[in-house]
Amino acid sequence: MRTSDFPELTELQAIISDGAASLDVRVVCEVKAGEQTFPVYVITLGNPAPAIPAVGFFGGFHGLERIGSEVVLVYLRSLLVRLSWDSVLHKELESVRLVFMPLINPAGMWQGTRANFSGVDLMRNSPVESVEGVPFMIGGQRLSARLPWYRGVLGAPMEAESLAVCKVVEEELLVRRLSLAVDCHSGFGLHDRIWFPYAHTALPIEHLPEIHALKDIFDKTYTNHNYLFEPQSRQYRAHGDIWDYLYLRAQARPDNIFIPLTLEMGSWLWVKKNPRQLLSRHGIFNPLIDHRLQRVLRRHLSWLDFLGRAASGYERWLPSGQNRNRHHELALARWYRGDSR
Repeated sequence: MRTSDFPELTELQAIISDGAASLDVRVVCEVKAGEQTFPVYVITLGNPAPAIPAVGFFGGFHGLERIGSEVVLVYLRSLLVRLSWDSVLHKELESVRLVFMPLINPAGMWQGTRANFSGVDLMRNSPVESVEGVPFMIGGQRLSARLPWYRGVLGAPMEAESLAVCKVVEEELLVRRLSLAVDCHSGFGLHDRIWFPYAHTALPIEHLPEIHALKDIFDKTYTNHNYLFEPQSRQYRAHGDIWDYLYLRAQARPDNIFIPLTLEMGSWLWVKKNPRQLLSRHGIFNPLIDHRLQRVLRRHLSWLDFLGRAASGYERWLPSGQNRNRHHELALARWYRGDSR
């Protein structure tokens, strides 16, 4: 394989090489794509103590959505550069653990498909079944790997990439008093959205007050942001969502809080300015013009950086007692009885 043909993997491996003295790196699994074999990396930095909160940054579940991996890689590169001069960052890393999986589906990205090399959509691959109706096909299907949104064979083990994500989340995030995760995707729409579970039901999750409190401090800190926060179920419901699966597994640890979020970048923001992108399957999901790509890569750095700081200082904003009840009522009114804007 010529790494020049795979810029995301080239950049990831360059970051690993440049940060050898600062980053902990391991290959959590390897996946095959024909004659090619690709590593799936996990990179960590910060305080490894289990009592310390953590944030996981994930990208590249869908091979067509290269922008998700690129956003995570740009943030990781930024942190690596800042380690050489930013004393505030060094102080922050004493109180937080940062975990990166920027390229979860390298085989899919290599071949330019949403699914992995076996044709399985990794975001429909968990054993969670929707308890409510799902949209035909998009909600997950077991008809054929030749069709999109294929879940895999009923009863078969999860795909190696999915199992790798589960292993990293369970070992690095679920063991902590508080952990956050953000999974970077692109999708149709005119808004950049921050989704939270559930995808398999329209019912609210247990940690709805904590999500509302997190949104509240983000709104007050970044008053001009354009993110739309909402449960994923407001857009559609689906079988097999891996974050639903991991959130449900986290409930076996009632003393710990795990909040998985998805950054769903609105690709119609790029397409409407350059309709010719509709002629390219990559153009539907990624900004193709350089200045728009650079703008997208810049605009999300504040959100990713905010999550690390919020986790580090979680004891200052995490609601309890009557304040938690207040956030719960506000969240129900916003997301389950009214308009999420």
